[in-house]
Amino acid sequence: MATQTTSSSTWKYDVFLSFCGVDTRKNFTDHLYTALKQKGIVTFKDDEKLERGKYISTELLKVIEESKYAIIVLSRNYASSRWCLIELAKIVECMKDNGLIILPVFYHVDPSHVRNQTGTLDEAFAKHEKDPKINIKDVQAWKDALKEVGNISGWHVNDSHESSDIQQILKRIFSELNFKFSSIFPKGLVGIDSCVKEVLDSYLDEGSGGVRFVGICGMGGMGKTTLAQEIYKRIFVNFEASSFIDNVREETRNRGLVSLQKQLISKILMESETNIWTISEGINVIGNIVRNKKVLIVLDDVDGEEQLEALAGNHDWFGSGSRIIVTSRDSHLLRRCDMNFIYTVKQLNNDDALKLFSWRAFKKPDPKENYMDLSQDFVSYANGLPLALKVLGSLLFDKEIDEWNSALNKLKVEPDKKILEILKISYDGLTNTQKELFLDIACFFKGENKDCIRDILKSFGYYPEYNIGVLIDKSLITIKSKETIWMHDLLQEMGQEIVHQESPKEPGRCSRLWFYKDALYVLKNNTGIEVVEGIMLSVPIEVEEDLSAEAFSKMKKLRFLKIGYVEHPQDVIRGPIQLPQGLNYLSNELRAIDWYGYPLTSMPTNFQPNKLVELRMHGSGIKQLWKGIMILNELKLIDLNGSQNLIEIPDLSGVPNLKQLILRCCTRLYKIHASLGDLKQLIRLDLNGCKCLKNLPHKISLEALEYFDLGGCRRLKKFPEIMGNMSSLSELYLSETVIKDLSLLLKHLTGLIKLV
Repeated sequence: MATQTTSSSTWKYDVFLSFCGVDTRKNFTDHLYTALKQKGIVTFKDDEKLERGKYISTELLKVIEESKYAIIVLSRNYASSRWCLIELAKIVECMKDNGLIILPVFYHVDPSHVRNQTGTLDEAFAKHEKDPKINIKDVQAWKDALKEVGNISGWHVNDSHESSDIQQILKRIFSELNFKFSSIFPKGLVGIDSCVKEVLDSYLDEGSGGVRFVGICGMGGMGKTTLAQEIYKRIFVNFEASSFIDNVREETRNRGLVSLQKQLISKILMESETNIWTISEGINVIGNIVRNKKVLIVLDDVDGEEQLEALAGNHDWFGSGSRIIVTSRDSHLLRRCDMNFIYTVKQLNNDDALKLFSWRAFKKPDPKENYMDLSQDFVSYANGLPLALKVLGSLLFDKEIDEWNSALNKLKVEPDKKILEILKISYDGLTNTQKELFLDIACFFKGENKDCIRDILKSFGYYPEYNIGVLIDKSLITIKSKETIWMHDLLQEMGQEIVHQESPKEPGRCSRLWFYKDALYVLKNNTGIEVVEGIMLSVPIEVEEDLSAEAFSKMKKLRFLKIGYVEHPQDVIRGPIQLPQGLNYLSNELRAIDWYGYPLTSMPTNFQPNKLVELRMHGSGIKQLWKGIMILNELKLIDLNGSQNLIEIPDLSGVPNLKQLILRCCTRLYKIHASLGDLKQLIRLDLNGCKCLKNLPHKISLEALEYFDLGGCRRLKKFPEIMGNMSSLSELYLSETVIKDLSLLLKHLTGLIKLV
């Protein structure tokens, strides 16, 4: 705002008003002063009760020196006032010496009369020259000053609409003040100009008329408020009335909606007191005062429909040309509330991020010598989030390099509290189920395909079809290409910190374990693990570790287990984890097991995985999954890729909902139970590289099958008898097999397939 400009510059006032009271004090000058004040432009107008004596006060002359602009309202009696002429001479002096900008208003006088001192002006000077108390040199100085001002381009107010002239004056002053503000404070506007231009040109489009509601959304700390403030500053002068309501979410909780309604009404009407007592009363008042006005209203950080209903209603409330801007973290809220357009704020690119960080850390756009690498490390950590860049840069201002290194190391184990508090606001607004889903994504599922983990998330009771959308709408996660679930690094860190705070000193008492050292410590030392619900242990490729079998016996609540290398190597058979004591227990609450290199030949005998949805054991030592029939109605996927000890697949009749059976490169597998042929839901069957497999079940019904890979099954000589059509099959792989007769297959194919 303009007030911020003055406080950071050499002048105290934005505008000094010079006028003749008898001509304009109660009309034009009063309207102009009110308009300037309403727009936040700091303006000096001498008090109406100030005595007009012979001598102008030194204090008033000092005010002129401390002003950026002087608006001189030149009216018929202006030159008759000795006081006005002294002001005028001082103003012209300051224009020459201090760069004071003069904006003349020719109010019912002709500019040529001012330049040439003719008409009433000539008569006024004649009187001054005859006055023995006035020095003739002063009169000449006043004439020279008036001539100088008469040659300055200004506004000729005669029979025109005064309100229109006042708006033009406001635009001139405010645009220049705003430009000065932007150049004085570049650190606060890094990377924002292009965003402002895009919103102004493509979304707000002031010249289009009508009424527009425009939403600005994005995650916390991304710069929504800064963008809205900058847009407001640049255009509010073009509206009859305007109001920027900060922190709607917080103020609603602290003071209530009626208080915000009073604030809005006061800013629109420029009145200090507004007597409303209920929300409905406030709605009626706001609707009445803005109905025929062209207004600009910004509602910052909205998180509920009731806030918009109370403060901005709908399009019918406002006069043509009005613009309502709403910032929110919740894009679904903005869609529900009939925004004409929604603009999503994007994170800063690396160059702008470094510049913003440098302004905070060094008070200039580039890092100091020897600080570039460290600066880049902090910029990388912030990952384009303006809030983090500002906070971290400010903390590091005027610090030595060793302090920078220490701060960077600290961030790796203890995130900045101020950043996390801002980010956590969105999390706090979630339901308990949505919070649990968010924490699971932060700890386990960032980077996963949402369709591939849907069954697992369903099994946790997360209702992912709905709640993933909620997290997206609240700017907590995004869906990238190939349906990948993603979140900003600092949001992930915030989620992980929430879990860490469940038990800061004893990780075994946290609900989730994902950090390598914590998970390994708990599983090796059998510490406080009754509450653990999920474990992801990613072991560095060169490391092998022995785990305690007793640790697993205490994990009654464990529902997710993933163990493997940081990167799954393709040529490693032996897994990173060993169980020298064996394993006699796994939680029956498990929904997903993903254990690379599971070292044992069988699962625990008392393991009853009735809730299991996915079983992945690449490169395992398993010989046989189970004996007899196990009722596993929830199991959708079995993936034993590379389990070279596996010799047979057991009875699958208790697994009626199995969708994927992946036995790729199980080189000793020779037998698949006949129940495979009865799996009505199976869409993927991958037996590639099962070189010992001689036969498939005699009769199979695979009507849902989409992917069928028998490549490398060198001993497989013929297809089984197909029951029904294979109408869904799109990919069939038969390379390196000895199957010659495809007639049994081809007569059951009804669509186009990829045959290799």
